[in-house]
Amino acid sequence: MSKFEDHCRESIAIFGKPYEEVHLWLDEFHTSEKYKMRHRRVRHHEAGIKDAVRLFGEAAGPVARQHIISDLKQEGWTEQDPFPRDEAHYVRIGLF
Repeated sequence: MSKFEDHCRESIAIFGKPYEEVHLWLDEFHTSEKYKMRHRRVRHHEAGIKDAVRLFGEAAGPVARQHIISDLKQEGWTEQDPFPRDEAHYVRIGLF
């Protein structure tokens, strides 16, 4: 799993600033008893990106997408695979 610091470094390299608030929001549920590693299903998809834009502004969209792609790749996802649309689709395509 990518660490918060890794996501922030990647954002600095790509977008010029760390966007801590976006990364913290995306991974907010990773310590919850209910989700733990399965926290990604809650916000790591297109619907989550739209919510990030609504909460943090347009610049958050590409940042959230990059965060999600970095995490998905650790699960074996490739650019040829469908990008999750929402939580139900995330689970249906076999991601956790």
